[in-house]
Amino acid sequence: MIDTKGRSLELFYIDGHPDGMITAELFNWTGHVFVTPRTRLTEALRREEAGYAGVYLLLGEKDGQDFAYIGEAEDLSTRLKQHAAASDKDWWETAVLISASANRLNKAHVKYLEARLIAMAREIGHTPLHNGNAPSLPGLTEADIAKMEAFLGSLMVVLPAIRVDMFIQRSRPAGSSRPVPAFEAAEADTDHAITQTARFVLNKPRIDLTAKAVFQDGEFIVEAGSQARGEWQREDSAQAGSYRPLHDELVRSGILQMAGTHRVFTKDYAFRSPSAAAAVVFGHSVSGPAAWKLESNPEVSFRDWQARQLDAVTEKDAST
Repeated sequence: MIDTKGRSLELFYIDGHPDGMITAELFNWTGHVFVTPRTRLTEALRREEAGYAGVYLLLGEKDGQDFAYIGEAEDLSTRLKQHAAASDKDWWETAVLISASANRLNKAHVKYLEARLIAMAREIGHTPLHNGNAPSLPGLTEADIAKMEAFLGSLMVVLPAIRVDMFIQRSRPAGSSRPVPAFEAAEADTDHAITQTARFVLNKPRIDLTAKAVFQDGEFIVEAGSQARGEWQREDSAQAGSYRPLHDELVRSGILQMAGTHRVFTKDYAFRSPSAAAAVVFGHSVSGPAAWKLESNPEVSFRDWQARQLDAVTEKDAST
């Protein structure tokens, strides 16, 4: 599990543009992450770290969906030149080069990192891979394995900061979300910190569909066993857009599986918002804050519940 303590991250925009070349480093971490658009590859490969041993990600789109390739090399610049010339890799637009300061990674280290990253990406299922096979883990000492796992833990903190989210694990084992009683605003006058935790339900009686979720630690988690519409609706509507790829991703990864006329969540899944969760359940865009209802009081929507929490915080601040 990734350490959730505060970390200090430094992003450096080499050419002054957020969509240009970027380096990313964590305080007290030997790793170094270098991001370059394909259009800047000539300049990027002149940099010293491009000649280091490391692993790399090629990111882009293929057939209208995100696509990626994960590889390793003792000399990243040589391998990237080969990929730039390969006719079967015209799809990639961005390269992420991952190395260590002073070129500390050796061949066995980068093979281990490559194998682990491929396994993680496939397990999560967020982004299809161009990789044809799954490399086996090389033989490392127990100490080196511990070092590489720590390296990966820090890397998982850095990658989302540079908009690489293919390794974010949003699915959870069934039952991992704890059933905690809903917060009641009337109880907010205690000296204890306000905990934003509550259970919600989403119903569509006309088609006998029910989903349950818990808002916990800032995440909106739809629970395993919840139902979702069998297919995405309103194909020709302007509303068919934003959450359709997410729905398709959950189907592709097996998190949503058919059970009778509906699909069923096979794992708990943490959505970024109540609207994303409601759209996947209903099969079309919908206002999640209005649609999800407090399980203990169906007259209260998520929006109402959150407003009560904010009011309670304001009242507590005013009294101190």
